[in-house]
Order: sequence, then structure tokens, then C-alpha cells
Amino acid sequence: MRKGSRACEMMIQQLQLLDPALSDQLGLSSDCPDPDIVGRCQRDLKECLKTTVQSLCEGVAMRGKKSFLKDFYTDLHLTEGQTGEANEVGQITAGLTPEDIFTVPPGKEPIRAVMTMGVAGTGKSVLTQKFILDWAEGKTNQDIQFIFPFTFRKLNPLKQKNFSLVELIHHFFEDIKDAGIRSFKKFQVLFILDGLDENQLPLDFRNNQILTDVTESSSLDALLTNLLSGELLPSARLWITTRPAAANQIPDRFIDRAIEVRGFTDPQKYFRKRFRDDQVERVLSCINASQNLHIMCHIPVFCWITADVLEDEQKKEKGGWLPMALTEMYIKFLVFQNKNKKEKYGEGPEEDSDIRLMVESLGKLALEQLMKGNLMFSKSDLRLFGLDIKDASLFSGVLSEIFKKERGMGNTSVYSFVHLTVQEFLAAVYMLHCFTSSNTEVIIRFLGKDHSCSSLDEFLKKVMVKSLSSKNGHLDLFVRFLHGLSLESNQRLLGGLLGQTRNRPETIQRIINNLKMINTDEISPHRSINIFHCLTEMNDLSVFQGILRMVKQNDISEKKLSEIQCSALGYALWMSDEVLDEFEPEKFNTSAVGRRRLIPAVRNCRTARLGVIKLSEAEWEVLASALKSSNSLEKLEIIRINVEKTTGDSGMKPVCDVLQRSVSEVKSLRLENCSLSLKCWAALASALTFNPSHLTELELSGNDLKDAGVKELCGFLQTPGCNLHKLM
Repeated sequence: MRKGSRACEMMIQQLQLLDPALSDQLGLSSDCPDPDIVGRCQRDLKECLKTTVQSLCEGVAMRGKKSFLKDFYTDLHLTEGQTGEANEVGQITAGLTPEDIFTVPPGKEPIRAVMTMGVAGTGKSVLTQKFILDWAEGKTNQDIQFIFPFTFRKLNPLKQKNFSLVELIHHFFEDIKDAGIRSFKKFQVLFILDGLDENQLPLDFRNNQILTDVTESSSLDALLTNLLSGELLPSARLWITTRPAAANQIPDRFIDRAIEVRGFTDPQKYFRKRFRDDQVERVLSCINASQNLHIMCHIPVFCWITADVLEDEQKKEKGGWLPMALTEMYIKFLVFQNKNKKEKYGEGPEEDSDIRLMVESLGKLALEQLMKGNLMFSKSDLRLFGLDIKDASLFSGVLSEIFKKERGMGNTSVYSFVHLTVQEFLAAVYMLHCFTSSNTEVIIRFLGKDHSCSSLDEFLKKVMVKSLSSKNGHLDLFVRFLHGLSLESNQRLLGGLLGQTRNRPETIQRIINNLKMINTDEISPHRSINIFHCLTEMNDLSVFQGILRMVKQNDISEKKLSEIQCSALGYALWMSDEVLDEFEPEKFNTSAVGRRRLIPAVRNCRTARLGVIKLSEAEWEVLASALKSSNSLEKLEIIRINVEKTTGDSGMKPVCDVLQRSVSEVKSLRLENCSLSLKCWAALASALTFNPSHLTELELSGNDLKDAGVKELCGFLQTPGCNLHKLM
């Protein structure tokens, strides 16, 4: 009987493999493939993924020094909660490890979807690599049976095609296709979607058709929205990585856990792995000599670029010049790669015109494709920009150091810059070249035909305005590099690579003044921080130093703060190593807009008091983000804010969404004289009812709840698990 059953199972498997449609007609389920086939398929997938992720993709590995992830991986700071749009790394709360990403805290609901955010280069993709490698080697998360990593870079070229979920998996993972696995309902599957900020799909959650069948074909956009929303394969786990500015492409209600990556826990560990013992102390002393450089070296991509530059400086007899800002470091990196090319290939001196032609081609490719949102290129794309590929090696010269090669659709090769920040830097180099050489065609295509710029300060002002209008912040780092490149000292460093333009001191001062005078009324607090970083790139630290001086002298409430100073202060307080006991923007001597610029500091305090501040919807999102940091904010007081008149019923929605989710650790909530509308109160009551255990104090004085509101409140009080001790 057992032999007959086994033979029958084998026959069913063969039918499913040979003709899936026929097996469906005969009622032969494909949900439970042969365990031997599944086991072999898992082993093949693990081996394939292990080969893919075990090498560390950074400049070191691309110069013939094979680097492995397990040798160079350095612990990353992972914290609960959203990150906002800062561009550096500061205060960290450690404790979360890669293997904990999907670990369910005691008493919490299972985690289906995780979003990991972090600014450019903080290690988001490397984090997923480490997770996959540990899984593939059988070390962690063995309850997951299949991991399918996708990047939006590779999904973008498929946006016009139709797929079922099974077909999409088969398209990228041939082992799964060969095994005949057509349903994943019986398996624990993890989908990794890396680089949401690079997404070119609309992700239309509202209008896309509902899909529940993993074998039903649809547009790629509909497929992804249904997977993300849980309509399609709700048992699957999802892991999305993104820069913060693009996170809002996925509604908050579909994300169960938000994790922030802030870079290395200890950059010294990276440099100790990278340099010999007799070199490392000198390297670390160079880094620690500059606070700005020390802070930036928490960012992994900045670390390996810094290591490349310092490695070159170590060879100099007296020690070389050390860059102190992001733009300077990337210039030094580019110059170093050109020098390294000559040493590696035994080439003699090249004409400046030849080098400039190469950089112009790279920069043009970087800018044109950044404007289109393209981050991967074919051979034909490269040839259009005058870039040749030699079969003997990936590229010759500088290209081999800043490009990487991957397998695209079928067996074709696709290419990309080794890191997006490198593309953004070269795009800025080329854009400045276009301005200085009066290439109006490129400038008009970037800014629009109605924009003409006669001076550098006017040009940069218009570029900054365009970057601030970007919904996903994809031009933030580009415009930061562009401001840094406007300095004559940086142009001098580029030398023959691009030529040089003299800028009068008064022009530079106008650029700095323009940055300080930008109207930030319609800009979220975190987006305005990029203005502060542009000032840093131009070696203007007056705003930051002035703020620190006032904080140290404890006269922050005496002196009038400008809006840009408030942005800098909000950033400085947020990034402080010490958690504030109390934070009350109303105490600061500034305008209403200035107080709104301080909102990011709410993330790094235990008690936040917000009174008489008109918050935009984006600022409510920032406040909601603070609530997601379960390790700091315990008491929230919102006083005399007319929610209904400031942002409508949607105003408090993000806050309610967070209170509804288990990550909120707020123990005391005070909403005094806030004129909550009935709809707004109903949403708040629903949130409290859904997550009643943390809240111990609730004050609602000055709000007319009416009968319906009181009924909602009673429903919350009767909720099992309600831990409310004090109600006013």
C-alpha cells in the first residue's frame, strides 16, 4: 500500500512537471511537491544565493583583491522606527541584529512586512546580503524555506510586461522553475525588495485590480501592490529597503515594522579589518582629527571611499591632505582612481583632454540616466556615451573601479555604478561642467525651457528649488555635491579631470546666503536638513557652530533663531548622544515656521510638548515617525492644536496609525483643547482600542466628544488589556 502511494505521488509529480494545466484539470494539487524535490531545490537556491551575496561589493573587491562579506562585514546600528531624511549618522540605540529582523517580541503580533530605511550608503543592501548569507549557510532564520531577493533596478525594465507571482519567481530563479514549484502556500517564503527609492513603477494601491491567485498574470505594478498589501500570498514575509524620502510610496498600514539603518556601530572595526596593524592607528587618528569626518565614517560607503583615499595617502612620505567634507572625499576618490589606473596598467602620463573626455562621458551618462531614473545600463547604452567595453576585462581604466557588472534578462550583461552615490557625484560634476561651458541644452532639459541662468548663484538656487520639489528626494545628494563643487578649491582638486572656473568670493557668499534664505514653509523638516548639509559642503559651519554655542551657553530661549538655525538645531538635538528628558518647541524664541523646523528633535526625547503649532500633513508624519521609536518617547502632549482646521481629518491619521500598531510605546497621551472632529476622534479611539496595553494616562480636557465620542471612549475602556490608570 505504501509502495503504491509512493508510486502515485511520483506520477502526480511527473504530471505536474510535464503539464501543470493538465494536473490542475485532474484536481492534482501542486501545493505539496515531493519533499525530495523541495529539499534539493532549497539547497540549490541557497548555494546560488550564497555565491551571489558572499562577495562584498565595494571598491576593494574590484581591484583584484577578492573581498568576502564575512571578512569585512561590520555590525550596523539598527533601531526601531523611521529615519527621516537626514544625511548623516548620529545618536544610535543598539540591540537589534540582522537575525532579529523578523523576530516577534513577546506578546506581539507576527511580523509580515518590514521596511528598512537609511540614507545613501548606510548599509541597507549589505544588511540584506548578510541576512541571506547567514540563511544560506544554515546559521539563522531556518524557519524560512525560500528567500527570493529582488531589486527595483532589475524590476524596472520589466514594468511593461505581465507576470504572475509564480512566473516572476521563475523568471529570476531558474532552480524553482525547474523543480516545478507553482504554489508557495505551504511554505514560509521571504521576498526582499531592495531599493524602493529606485522604483519606477507607479505602485497604484488604490486602482490596481485585486489579485489572490499566484498563477494569475497581471501587470508588474498590480502584482507588487497586491503582494505588498497582503492580498496575494498573505502568508509570505516581505522586506523592503529604501532611502527615507521614498518610503511613502507604500502606505503605512501595510508595514508591520520600521527599522532604521544608521551605519556602522563602530567604524574603527571596519578600518581595523581593512588596514594592517602598523597602518590602522595612523588611519584612525586621521579620521578622529575631524568631527565631521568621524561622523560621516559611520556610513559604510563613505568608509570604503575614505579607506581608498587614505590608503593612497599612506604611501606619501609626509602624509597627504585629508578631505573633511563629502564632496572633497569623492573628488579625492576620483583622482585616486585615475592615478591607480596608470599604476595598474603601467600607463604613462595622459593628456588632460583624454582624461577630461573620459570623465565627461561618465558624467554625462550619470546625469542623463539620473534624470530618467535609470540606474542600470546595457552595452548599447554605454556606447551611446562613448564608453567602450573590453572583453578581456570588465572595463579598462577608471571604469573598472566604479562600475559593476551583473546578469540582466536572459544572459545579457547589465552595468551600473558601483554605488548610487558615485553616479550622483559624477552627475553633479557633469552638470557643473555644462554650466561653466554654457551647455544650455542640458540645463534647459533639467530645469525647463523657461529657466535661464546668468550666474552660478542663480543656477544653484534653481537647482535647489527643483530638488526640493522631488517627492522621493532623489536629487538631494546630487544637489549637495553640486554645491560642494562650486568651491574653487574643489574645482582645483579636479584639475585636468574637468578644468577650472574661477568664482569670486562674493558669488560664493551669495550662494551661501541663498541657502540660508530659502523659504521652507512647504518643505518637511527633514528635507530642509539637506540645505544645512549643502552649507557644510561649502565649508560654512556658521549655522551649526552658532547653534552649538547657544546650547552650551544655555541661552537658547533668549536669542532669536532663524528658520535655518531651527533646522540645524532640530537635527543636532535629534542626533545628540543623550536623550532629552523634555522637548517643548514653544519655549524657543523663533517664528511659528521655525518651531515646526524643530519637530525632528521629538524623535530623541522622552516627553514632547507641542502647543499652538500649525502642523502640515508632512509634519504630522514626522510626529508619527517619532512615535515609532519605542525606545525614547513615553509622553506626548498636544495642546491647543485645532486638528480639523490645520490639516483636516487626515492630519492625525499617521499618528493614529502608529498608536494602532504595537510599536508605539507612548505611556501618557495628552490632547488638550484640540477641537478634535468626530471622525478624527473615532480614528484615535479605534487606534487606542487596537493597542491598549501601553497607555496608562489619557487626558482629553477641553474636547467636546459628544455622545458618539463618549461611546467610543467607553469601548476603549472596556477593551481587554486596557491598562489605563488615569483619565482626565
